[in-house]
Amino acid sequence: MQKIDMNSEEFLTELEKTKKFADKVNKQFNWVYNANEDVNEGVIMGLARHKLLYGKRFCPCFMVIEEDGKHKSADDRICPCKPAIEEEIPQKGVCHCGIFCSPDFEGAQKPA
Repeated sequence: MQKIDMNSEEFLTELEKTKKFADKVNKQFNWVYNANEDVNEGVIMGLARHKLLYGKRFCPCFMVIEEDGKHKSADDRICPCKPAIEEEIPQKGVCHCGIFCSPDFEGAQKPA
């Protein structure tokens, strides 16, 4: 498995791009970030890592496999994934990875 130096300029640059990507996803779908910043940080780091390793922002909560010389995620989950858009957020209020939420779900997660 290829290793990535998380302090490298390459990773830090991709991390910033991924943060902007996640901001755009939230705006596009009228979603918000999870109230738990640790979840958001971990998912954004995972997305950036996958982008560097595989050229795509595969959801970090799913295995990436090689098939016919190409990388793909189990369940074909590329962020924002179809299950999150069509099922998880509309039905549960949050995607599997936990970063993207409906405003109602996120509001209910904040401490009173």
